[in-house]
Amino acid sequence: MSNDRALRAARNNAEWCEAMCRAHGRPGSFGAHAWTNTRRTPPLYPDAVTLTPEATAADVLAGIDASAASPGASVKDSFARLDLAAAGFEVLFEAQWLYRPAGLPAPAAPEGLPWSPVTTAGELAEWATAWDGGQGLAGLFRAELLADPTTTLLAARDRGGRVTAGVVLSTTVGAAGISNLFTLDDDLESAWAGCLSAVTSRWPRLPVVGYEGGDDLTAALRSGCEPAGPLRVWLRA
Repeated sequence: MSNDRALRAARNNAEWCEAMCRAHGRPGSFGAHAWTNTRRTPPLYPDAVTLTPEATAADVLAGIDASAASPGASVKDSFARLDLAAAGFEVLFEAQWLYRPAGLPAPAAPEGLPWSPVTTAGELAEWATAWDGGQGLAGLFRAELLADPTTTLLAARDRGGRVTAGVVLSTTVGAAGISNLFTLDDDLESAWAGCLSAVTSRWPRLPVVGYEGGDDLTAALRSGCEPAGPLRVWLRA
């Protein structure tokens, strides 16, 4: 069961990485065991995502630019099974895949924070600025994402209309993926509750997947998500 859940989560995440790369004009490709991109992907996004536990180092390294002359290659090792140290990679971080079965009751959403889709370039810019928090990466979220049928950005707003929280949803075959969840008031549990309430009301037949670590993982588990297996991200500095 956990392996099937991790497989769904990994595939969904790879589809989201592909959507982000397409928005930047850098599409990757799907193989039997990994999604890879021969060009450097946008910041914060991996150059490869393994899709099966059987994926090998060769499966990912053959499809990316991991040369010493082009530092910054990264690999999402979806099943925490690879050893890429010999290729010059180090573990950047470890996390846990999440799975929330379809059919569970929607969590009670906080009052005053309705979550609604981002539909215009102006709304997208506002969402991205709130997500970014001054890091200088708001430009990651390009208007091309608004036309992607598999991608939905949701925003929660206060009574004054200001974006206070948000999330990216990637709806693929078999799962609704959550990523880039943020909140400006540091109330992670309310953000997860509001997000999951919106997702389960829109896609009640899809399980929810994603990955988190630290306090974000704790909040997700308290909101009804279940651990589905470890992952790690490797970086060639």
